[in-house]
Amino acid sequence: FPAVQRGRIPPSHAGISPASMPVSELISQLLRAEPYPNSRYGAQCGQQLAGGNSSVMGIDNICELAARLLFSTIEWVRNIPYFPDLPVSEQVALLRLSWSELFILNAAQSALPLHTAPLLAAAGFHSSPMPADRVVSFMDQVRVFQDQVDKLTRLQVDSAEYSCLKAIALFSPDACGLSDPAHIESLQEKAQVALTEYERMQYPGHPQRFGRLLLRLPALRAVPANLISQLFFMRLVGKTPIETLIRDMQLVPVSHLRLLP
Repeated sequence: FPAVQRGRIPPSHAGISPASMPVSELISQLLRAEPYPNSRYGAQCGQQLAGGNSSVMGIDNICELAARLLFSTIEWVRNIPYFPDLPVSEQVALLRLSWSELFILNAAQSALPLHTAPLLAAAGFHSSPMPADRVVSFMDQVRVFQDQVDKLTRLQVDSAEYSCLKAIALFSPDACGLSDPAHIESLQEKAQVALTEYERMQYPGHPQRFGRLLLRLPALRAVPANLISQLFFMRLVGKTPIETLIRDMQLVPVSHLRLLP
């Protein structure tokens, strides 16, 4: 399996053009930092799965795309306002808490082909068998994960909204080890205010939209982080805890990172 290398991926704008509409400076900077793939990456993986390739090859493609999303998360946080100014220990603490929520948001934004999730799970069971009751529980969690992405997709979240939601999820005052949680909360509030203003300008006929978007975030925490680790990253990093990988990714230049099989 080839090493996954970090590469900048064209941003997704999901039907909006930031240059053509009034958005806050914060949203503009969040959008400029976006390195995530657009939906054609998900479509390509789906075509590879359906195009006669072996299921193992398809699984490898999905895992590689997931790894790219994880790399892109680190690149994004390094380029957004406020985050790079925080102590490195607090940057790591915020990422350790929010990485799974950011991954789900990125999976929805990039149209990661989640119809393959049961295939990924089956491959994991084959390589690391588990008792039948745990299999049932695990597959229930897979369905919760798919359901959260489906709900975001049905809301037709645009790129500016995704950027704000990710900033709100990232700047959580609940992270362990913060020296000044009130400061982190103030950064979270900045993103919430920016999203409020954006919704008022962009969707004036949908006053409930802001609340519906914000309510998606607590629901994302219903998806266990270890589910995402096992589903997408077990084949790439083995038993290395994903939180350890995230810490290492944050402490060294992204261009120096490699994920080996």
